[in-house]
Amino acid sequence: MKWKSRSIRENKVDNKQTSNPTPQNPVPDPRVLMEIVEMRMPFGRYKGQRLSDLPEPYLVWFSQQGFPKGKLGQLMETVYVIKLNGLNHILAELKCIAQDR
Repeated sequence: MKWKSRSIRENKVDNKQTSNPTPQNPVPDPRVLMEIVEMRMPFGRYKGQRLSDLPEPYLVWFSQQGFPKGKLGQLMETVYVIKLNGLNHILAELKCIAQDR
């Protein structure tokens, strides 16, 4: 089976027509953001890689196929949304903080 690699930006255009509106200024939970930069992928091709470092095509694929159930899926979806909205700099800053711990 061959899947077409799509960037997050391309997927955002497709989702605009079908997605439900979200709050304009949600306040992120700092604990969740730290979990994203500290937790590692427990399975698959990117096993052992930090969730914050997962490549865009992988996250796009999960957004189309469905994220895993539970906390892992919620964190992966959060990474997807962060990258979708061009907020990667937040994750980069948090990685620096996590390394200093």
